[in-house]
Order: sequence, then structure tokens, then C-alpha cells
Amino acid sequence: MAVVTTAASIAIVSLVFVTSVPAAAQNGVGGGAAAAKKSEPAPRMPDGHPDLSGVWWPGHDIVPQTSSAVYAAPRTGGPPRPPTFQSLYQPWAAAKAKTLSDKDDPALWCIPSIIGPTPLVGNGLVGEIVQTPKAVIMLVETYHGFRIIPTDGRPHRDDVVPSYRGDAVGRWEGDTLVVDVTNFSEKNWLNHHGDVSFHSDALHMVETYRRLDKDRLEITTTAEDPKVLTGKWTAPKTTLTLAPFEHVMETACENDAIPALMDAAAKQNYGRK
Repeated sequence: MAVVTTAASIAIVSLVFVTSVPAAAQNGVGGGAAAAKKSEPAPRMPDGHPDLSGVWWPGHDIVPQTSSAVYAAPRTGGPPRPPTFQSLYQPWAAAKAKTLSDKDDPALWCIPSIIGPTPLVGNGLVGEIVQTPKAVIMLVETYHGFRIIPTDGRPHRDDVVPSYRGDAVGRWEGDTLVVDVTNFSEKNWLNHHGDVSFHSDALHMVETYRRLDKDRLEITTTAEDPKVLTGKWTAPKTTLTLAPFEHVMETACENDAIPALMDAAAKQNYGRK
């Protein structure tokens, strides 16, 4: 299986600390007294657009405490949860999904998923945004992921090789950054953590980023794939928290089963003992 060495271990330790302190001390995010605490307004660039720059993470909401958390425990009562990506598979894709399991997850080979839990934050839990007048750069700590998203009005390129994170272009709609993403590789899955979520090269995603205030970044994601899905999939809306880190950290992903796999392949192909 793949072993990811990242700042996640540091983040998890921080999570344990954060969830052990009173809610009022949790950076104004979550609920109760903390929710009542008002944050400073979102900073702005010289051109007037909100400045999305910063290091972002789910904060204590990664722990199943609220129904809005990405990994929240199943809720009882209230409106049903939105459909999962897999629930929208066309019949042939649903049949294929039944033949797959978490053991088939490309992430085991250090191939990054697209969302985990958002396009900005992978399973390493931390992502960084660097904003310039003509582009927004996203640094995903997991697997050294990065995205350079032009915001100067240019269209999608037609000369790029399909990639795990696709070809993204952005535009501003008021204070919201809208990111349109196409040209995905078929080799990765949409989600991590063993969720069977394969897709085709026709995958088209639209992401929105809105800085609610100094300490909170709201992200939405929708996806369409006419070759695989029966309709549009919408991810749960996620609010990230400004993290207490200056930058994301270096990561490494290694598959600790590779020596055994290579040995097995050698025996199969060359009859070695």
C-alpha cells in the first residue's frame, strides 16, 4: 500500500489539540460560542478581488462533530444526504464498480485523487493558495500537487496532455472565483479513501471559492461526465479554516509493496525462484 509522508501527522496532532480545547478558542469555526465570534473581513487584492491567499485546512471539522464535516457521522432525520458520485453511475459503470474495491484505488500507487475532501485539500489535510493579479496558484500538500489557474480571461488550452488534476481556467463572478476544469486523465479516481469513483476523459468540473471572511474559505464542486454518469454530481459544500501554518510542507509517497510486486513480476516473467 502507499505510505504518504506529509505534514498530515503534524496536522493530526494539531487536530487532537484543537478538539480538546473549548469551542470559543477554535478560531471562530464550528458552532456554539465559536460561531458567534466575528472574524475580520476578507483581505482584498489591489484590483478589488478578495485575496484567497493562505494555508487552508478543515480544522477540527475533520472530526465527526458537525453534520457539515466531510467525514461526519451519518445523520438521523432531516433532509437526505446528496447522492454520491457512484450512485450516479450509468448501468455499465455501476456493474464495473461492483468488481472494484479499495484495493484497486490508484492512490495505492501514489496516483492522486481529484477531491480529497476538496480539490484544494488532499488527504494530507492542508492546501495553500497564492494569488496574483493574473493567476491563482494552488499547492496541495498531498503528493506535491499543484495547480496554476489563470484568471486573465484565457480559454482552455487544446495542446495539453490530460492530467490527474485537469486543465483549469478561472474567472471572477463578483467575490467568487469560479474554476472550470477539463482534460482529465482517466487513470485516477475522483475520491480517495477507497471510494470507487472512476471517471472518463469527459469529466468536467466546476469549482467555486469564496472567502467568507479572514478565517474561512467556502468551496463548492460539481462534476459531469456524460460517458459515466447519468446526471450532475454535487459535492457537499465545504468550509475550510485558515490554518496556523506559514506554508504547506514537503511530502513523499512511497508504495511499500513495490519490492514484493517486483519480485512477483520477476518470478512470473522470468521464472526466477
